[in-house]
Amino acid sequence: MNAKENFAFVAEGPLAHGINVASIGYTLAPEAGIGQIVDEIAAAVDWLARNVAGHGGDPAKLYVSGWSAGGHLTATAMADARVAGGLAISGVFDLEPIRRCYLNDKLGLDVKTARRYSPALNLPERAGRLVVSVGAAELPELQRQSRDYFADWTAHGLAADFVALPGCNHFSVLEALAHPEGRLVAALRQLIADTAG
Repeated sequence: MNAKENFAFVAEGPLAHGINVASIGYTLAPEAGIGQIVDEIAAAVDWLARNVAGHGGDPAKLYVSGWSAGGHLTATAMADARVAGGLAISGVFDLEPIRRCYLNDKLGLDVKTARRYSPALNLPERAGRLVVSVGAAELPELQRQSRDYFADWTAHGLAADFVALPGCNHFSVLEALAHPEGRLVAALRQLIADTAG
């Protein structure tokens, strides 16, 4: 129900530290199904990997990030070997609970589709470093999914960090990315430093 333009403010934190930001939109459900949405994000990452150098960026330093549904899309994009790292904020990594609630009225997930597009059930064999973050005042299900996904990711032999944000709820967590001295900006900067080759 949101457009990328509504979230342009989150770029302020990374931009203050010289981190280039590309804001990617996608067709929303129910106009698009989950498969089309995931494919649109993959196409955007592909375009950036091929074209970012022409816009002053370094294709070897391509990072993805998203919040809420974007946290899910961040996790799916991590399978692209050209992605150096990611920051998944308050994401949904197992779609089965979504399939069983009112949100599925828009998504139209069946059991097979929910399994196919659940990052928790489809961990990549290789991937860049992932930061999983969630607010401590977030919905319990999103806290659980974030903790479980971090545990699954690391148990699968993949590099990750977990960043809990005390006092933050589903919406206030974005302030930690929008503010130049925010905790998520610090985590992003550390992620870039840790993966710099």
